[in-house]
Amino acid sequence: MPRPRTGLVLSLAFSAVLLSASVPTAGAVDGLGDPVFPTLGNTGYRALAYDLAFDYRADSRTVDATAVITARPDRTLAHLDLDALGLSVRAVRVDGRPAGFATHDEKLTVTPARPSRRGVTTEVTVEYTADPRAALPHTGWVPTPDGFAVAGQPRSAHTVFPCNDHPGDKARFTIAVTTPDGLLGVAGGELVQTERHGDGRTTRRYVSAEPMATEVVQVSVGDYTVRERTGPHGLTLRDVVPTARAAELEPALALTADQLTWAEAHLGRFPFRAYGLLPANTDDPAAFTFTGLETQTLTLYKPNFLRQSEAAIGSHMMHELVHSWFGDSVSPARWSDLWLNEGHADYYGLLYRYERGWPDTAGHTTLVDRMRQVYGLGDQWRHDSGPVAAPDAADLFDSQRYTGGALVLFALREKVGAGTFDRIERTFLGRFQYGNATTEDYVRTASEVSGHDLGGFLHDWLYGLRTPPMPGHPDWTVAPVGGAGAAPGEARAADGTGVARGSGTL
Repeated sequence: MPRPRTGLVLSLAFSAVLLSASVPTAGAVDGLGDPVFPTLGNTGYRALAYDLAFDYRADSRTVDATAVITARPDRTLAHLDLDALGLSVRAVRVDGRPAGFATHDEKLTVTPARPSRRGVTTEVTVEYTADPRAALPHTGWVPTPDGFAVAGQPRSAHTVFPCNDHPGDKARFTIAVTTPDGLLGVAGGELVQTERHGDGRTTRRYVSAEPMATEVVQVSVGDYTVRERTGPHGLTLRDVVPTARAAELEPALALTADQLTWAEAHLGRFPFRAYGLLPANTDDPAAFTFTGLETQTLTLYKPNFLRQSEAAIGSHMMHELVHSWFGDSVSPARWSDLWLNEGHADYYGLLYRYERGWPDTAGHTTLVDRMRQVYGLGDQWRHDSGPVAAPDAADLFDSQRYTGGALVLFALREKVGAGTFDRIERTFLGRFQYGNATTEDYVRTASEVSGHDLGGFLHDWLYGLRTPPMPGHPDWTVAPVGGAGAAPGEARAADGTGVARGSGTL
């Protein structure tokens, strides 16, 4: 298989500065001590770049792969850990020299011939084989009849490639995908090279110019057709579509350009060089349990979802598009900051829905009506799923992080006014673009932009055990616990979507 390039050490000082936002610190054995997934991630270094090569073997439906991780230790390391699960590792090298390695739990421990020194960039090369169909405790692989796609969120990217699998450690990515001719290998970012080997196999190489969290990496192989068109201000729109479904999916794909125009009017310029959709080539209802996933620059969907009318899919498409700003460009520093991603995506997805005149499944036709209904469930949701910004692993993707997060943003807008709220949003996005942000970062930004200390106000909304009064709406009431109706998980099921994440309530 073609060996990936390893020359990604250049110009990484900028990345190190860019990615210096607050991240979890050591506090758990073999992990970063994240409050939601304490064993995810690793201490002792920052990942600066990943150079990945995937070689899909159609006969065995397995993947031979090489990962080159460029890292900068923050202390001298006799060994370093990578997150890895389900990977059959064949060889490991550090700076070109063979290194010892051992797997345990969900870690790959690498022991170089000599310690890696603090501040000196090092390259770790891992050669391995993976089976996308392997039965694992959790997986980021989405097997399809003719290949695979990737859905690593929240904690499964390391079943696809060894990595420092935490959103607080973003890095630059180069991804090469080799396939038999007749299949197309794609990845997020921009296609920079196509190499035909003359033996019936082709390698395509993609580069992500902006840093990316491991959980939103996309790689896919299948019988795909690439559809390109031009978006606002010349932005490249690239959809990767199952060839047999290209015609039937075209109406949905054609919606993106206008959705981008609407989103940019609210959030500012699109933060990446391209955007598009990847309807994975599978009808398996168990292929993944969500409707869409914001893999960076190439959002993953189930094809049948996109066959519906615009009124049925438009708000969810906006939800995933908004993740390009909240989640991909500005990524959570900790998993407990997830509400920043999902609350914003739901808020703007709902706003888009009601502006377009599409009632939701409960019959609401305005954001105010929907927020009043969610407000009434506030204490019940806090009882069942905890405060908005204090999830645990079991309820991370409950509606409390989604529509509950949108309710917090609505309350902030009612508190400070629409104009100030919009300035808070754009200031936050500009300040933390291509990096990471915490809930505290958002609260500080809101206070600075508004000119008022909003710490206490937002703390009550984000961490309180009771739902605070809604500014401007003294008549809104919260139902008592046990009498508020559906809990977050039940609310999703009642919405009729059957998805396992709160965004289904759009």
